[in-house]
Amino acid sequence: MGMEMKLNLKLAHKLVMTPMLQQAIKLLPLARLELAQHVQQQIIDNPVLEEILEDEEETEIVDEDEDFQDGASTENETNSEEELENSKEVEFDEDSISQSIAESELNNTSSITQQEVEWDNYFQDNIDRGSSAGDYLEKPSIEATYKVDPTLNDHLLWQLNLTVDSEKDKVIGTCIVWNIRKDGYLDMEPAEIAELAGANEEEVLNVLKIIQNFEPLGCGARCLQECLTIQARALPDPDPLVLALIDSYLDRLEDRNFPKIAAELKTEPEEIARALEKIREFDPKPGLSLSSEGIDYVIPDVIVVKTEAGYDIVLNEEGVPKVRLNSYYEDLLKNTSETQTKEFLDEKHRSAVWLIKSIDQRRQTIFKVGKSIIKQQEEFLDHGLSFLKPMVLRDVALDIEMHESTVSRITTNKYIDTPQGIFELKFFFHSGIKSYIGNNMSSIRVKSMIKDLIGEENPEKPYTDDEMVQVLMRKNAKIARRTITKYRKELNIPPASKRKKLY
Repeated sequence: MGMEMKLNLKLAHKLVMTPMLQQAIKLLPLARLELAQHVQQQIIDNPVLEEILEDEEETEIVDEDEDFQDGASTENETNSEEELENSKEVEFDEDSISQSIAESELNNTSSITQQEVEWDNYFQDNIDRGSSAGDYLEKPSIEATYKVDPTLNDHLLWQLNLTVDSEKDKVIGTCIVWNIRKDGYLDMEPAEIAELAGANEEEVLNVLKIIQNFEPLGCGARCLQECLTIQARALPDPDPLVLALIDSYLDRLEDRNFPKIAAELKTEPEEIARALEKIREFDPKPGLSLSSEGIDYVIPDVIVVKTEAGYDIVLNEEGVPKVRLNSYYEDLLKNTSETQTKEFLDEKHRSAVWLIKSIDQRRQTIFKVGKSIIKQQEEFLDHGLSFLKPMVLRDVALDIEMHESTVSRITTNKYIDTPQGIFELKFFFHSGIKSYIGNNMSSIRVKSMIKDLIGEENPEKPYTDDEMVQVLMRKNAKIARRTITKYRKELNIPPASKRKKLY
């Protein structure tokens, strides 16, 4: 069978993701800070883009006012001069002479004024123009204006230098401190520290005991048992039962088999429960009390405001640079005749225009999604979590006539400020639980009901999962026991056997 080549034409529809479309899609899930960083990078990379500063906006407004005032004053001056000329009557030659003298004096005055204005052009760079009043003010040092919170290692080193006198012990202590993690636990064995510091293991253990008594108490421990023991021994009146429980029964306390532990220690179960309450007061991760990590505050992207007509939203665009096309490069693109320059500027111009359109499209999409959410959750905004309705992405997508994937992208890493608090936009999308009265209940509402139910239960006889099914049934919530177990675990609530107050 011979082989031959043929040329066929075929017409087909195919979805092609252009680079510009990919850029628009990538902007949708970005948080506000990520968008600001992306725009700043585009301003650096693309010369056609420029940022609109707040000072420029204020200057433009002021310039428009000045132009209006200058135009009005010029018009008034022109009218007054015309009236003055019309009212003048030339009777003698002496008047014309005096008028010419006045005009010459006026010309001389204007020339002097012009020369005074142009004096700045004659100043040289090497001429001393004097100092301003601000130069004579004493400026604060950089240490007074820049503050750094001390870390756990810095705090321990400060105490080490105040406590230890020997240089060798300071070297050993420094090696120990810099190997303590943020939670306060030591990362290296004493033998490894001894090799690193050029000392023996006994010297390392002696310095380690000193560091373990620093504040926060328990730092430098190698395990949870050692950390709790250090804190228990530091009490003014150490409890032998507490020390015995930490030393030998720490793993068995979780099972809450107090009668068996009490029998082995020859004491009463009530005493075991009392000692356990003391152990719970200790800090299992003492280093976190001096953590230098800052708090990340949530800044909402959408703010809900209440008006006379109902609820409305306002977009929070603070921190996102406002951009525009640079007029100089636009003129250069129109007037240049060099091929390479024109191709470069044309590419950058199209990229800049598409970025501005993509940012505007992202803003409009967030606005539409926010409006749709508050329209469907108006009862929640008025009355709280108990009136939250179940809602999925398709509900919003059908309302704003967009695809579900677009709604999913635009609600990622976005927050909304409501009268009930600040929530992530994803918070409003959840499944529903059927009720006995026919409608659906929000799964978040059911979790809130379970949490409230456990908060109101009798500690000596807590509700089991089967009992909570019956209680929720009386509240019109149709829910299975395995679903309650699932929600209870998501809320980090232990089972009834571990919630029960024994003594």
